[in-house]
Amino acid sequence: MNIYKKLKQSDSLIYLYDFFKEIYYKYFISDEKLIKKRFRKRLGREVNLKNPKKFNDKLQWLKLYWRDPLATKCADKYKVREYIKEKIGEKYLNELIAVYNSVDEIDIDKLPKSFVLKGTHGSGYNIICKDKDKRDWEKEFKKMRRWMWTNYHWSKREWVYKDIKPRIICEKYMEDESGELRDYKIFCFHGEPKIIEVDINRFTDHKRNIYDLNWNLLDVEIEYPSDPNTIIQRPETLNEMLELSRILSKDFPHVRVDFYNVNGEIIFGELTFFHESGMGKFNPSEYELELGRYLDLQDQML
Repeated sequence: MNIYKKLKQSDSLIYLYDFFKEIYYKYFISDEKLIKKRFRKRLGREVNLKNPKKFNDKLQWLKLYWRDPLATKCADKYKVREYIKEKIGEKYLNELIAVYNSVDEIDIDKLPKSFVLKGTHGSGYNIICKDKDKRDWEKEFKKMRRWMWTNYHWSKREWVYKDIKPRIICEKYMEDESGELRDYKIFCFHGEPKIIEVDINRFTDHKRNIYDLNWNLLDVEIEYPSDPNTIIQRPETLNEMLELSRILSKDFPHVRVDFYNVNGEIIFGELTFFHESGMGKFNPSEYELELGRYLDLQDQML
């Protein structure tokens, strides 16, 4: 076993690594400098913050200069449930099984066979469990402890996560007719949906199809290749999802509203303010400018 693998198996060493990394991000590099550095490395060009035109550049501008406490509430995977209940109704929420303030509170024996665990204070903090008897819970608990001591904000400057209380929620496991759980990610600008993203085979061979509001497949790729050979039928509930996205997004200049469609039932997923942290690669590259036109920053710049 090499040294790197041994380090990964040590909670104490991982904690120290994360601790010093966060100290560096927090005290030794400014928001703007880190954003410029990451953007250049990821996309191979300089970010335009003075007069942003493209979608990714405008998201970086929002990271630096836009603040709204409501966005922090809506980025919180637990507190957003209050917002959903108030705006569109509790019926669109997935069943909540438990809320944990620490990993030590989680008793796997008391949970159903299938469930989902989510960290409330970041992106990608998910354990999708179809059969709890087939999971390595020692490994999963280490993963969740790392979630709990990580402030997701510092590494990417997604400020919406900075002040969220770290918690883990357990929700009902869901599956749709595809055998997985496709979510319909609706990109909304100033309260109006513009495009819809559907991810395919996310955990094996990740593809991503982009549709217009009439469910025409667009010849566009964002970060992952499209798959025109995978025919995804227009969901019967699409018009309702679009209307719900208008309601949920009208308070923000831009937000991605995610829904699931399970047996014809719409279930809310999450609200995302910085898609791909504002560093997703576009193909063709011109579409990044086209999508950016939907996001008007003039009111935010006043």
